[in-house]
Amino acid sequence: MKEVALHEARTAAERAARQSYGRLVAILSARTRDIAASEDALADAFARALERWPADGVPAQPEAWLLSVARRRTLDAWRHDRVQDEATETLLLLADEVAADTGGGETVPDDRLRLLFVCAHPAIDAAARAPLMLQAVLGLDAARMAGAFLTAPATLGQRLVRAKARIRAAGIPFEFPRAPDLPQRLQDVLDGIYAAYGTGWDDVDGADPAQRGLTAEAIELGRILCALMPREPEPRGLLALMLFCESRAAARRSVAGDYVPLDEQDTARWNPALRAQAEEALRSAAAMDAAGAYQIEAAIQSAHCAQRLGAEVPPDAMVALYDALLALRPGIGAAVSRACALAAAAGPAAGLQALEAFAPQQVANYQPYWAARAHLLGRLGRLAEAREAYARAAGLCTSAAIRAYLTSASGRL
Repeated sequence: MKEVALHEARTAAERAARQSYGRLVAILSARTRDIAASEDALADAFARALERWPADGVPAQPEAWLLSVARRRTLDAWRHDRVQDEATETLLLLADEVAADTGGGETVPDDRLRLLFVCAHPAIDAAARAPLMLQAVLGLDAARMAGAFLTAPATLGQRLVRAKARIRAAGIPFEFPRAPDLPQRLQDVLDGIYAAYGTGWDDVDGADPAQRGLTAEAIELGRILCALMPREPEPRGLLALMLFCESRAAARRSVAGDYVPLDEQDTARWNPALRAQAEEALRSAAAMDAAGAYQIEAAIQSAHCAQRLGAEVPPDAMVALYDALLALRPGIGAAVSRACALAAAAGPAAGLQALEAFAPQQVANYQPYWAARAHLLGRLGRLAEAREAYARAAGLCTSAAIRAYLTSASGRL
């Protein structure tokens, strides 16, 4: 019986961490303005849960229990540190707890978005904003985030510590920015949501297995942001991009769990409802007549889907889309993808020439570059070089399934 109770407690705690970590940190941080302390308090609450729940039973509302314990820990810390105006802060926290206990779940999404906008404050180092969003709002660990930002986990961890200290020292307000300031922060918020979607896409070796299912939360945040900012086209573009990718999610793995690239996927396993939603979001964004990078990325995904479904998509049109994307937002990922599109339009030699134009330090550890190079070298019959590039791509890959696919592709040369 004890083992059963312990298993149930652990399962409930893992579910709460996976589904509600960001919500809880957002609520706790809204008053304290101290993300690090809020995370510490929540970690303590989870530890207490694993001590108490096996004996007392899992509460009917685990998230409310965790929030209550974390808030008590925060209050104890304030009393210990003799925080100025402690009585006022305590009353505010108690008022928040009463609101939470009376069923205010509908306020949670706004709390998460509020914290996203806080993390996008101009006083915070630009390089730390999106990683801070992923850690503070979605609870990602450094192992999961580092690959997304092409940064060593230790370096990223130091960056996050400094950012949290900056929030506390500067007294950065936990509120939505004023209308004139909104465009300045919106791009960072969009980038944070998309990074969350990307890090939830593939399992990463060595990452915390509890932190999964973030694609759904990122899409939810995207929908909420569209509703909060209906006159902004880029949130709709981002939502369309995520929905196009999500519509193909079931086809990205075979029944045996093997990775399946887009041009080999069974389109019968795609989700037509999500793809239709993506097309509608893209159309509504385009109607606002203010092109942005996320809209163009969504248009590229739309073209890929249409092509896979049998529609004629001129190869030159794909190259033009990547040119437009690079003009708005230069980046190594878009440049590598453009080289692949150029290979489809003008042949593998042209695509390889575009890849070889990169500076070596730009692509030394960029896995998609080596995968693309391997593929094009193979098409050109340069098999030894192709195998070497495949080996390098596999060595840089964080997904076991994709690594196996690359190794298999190399073996078929």
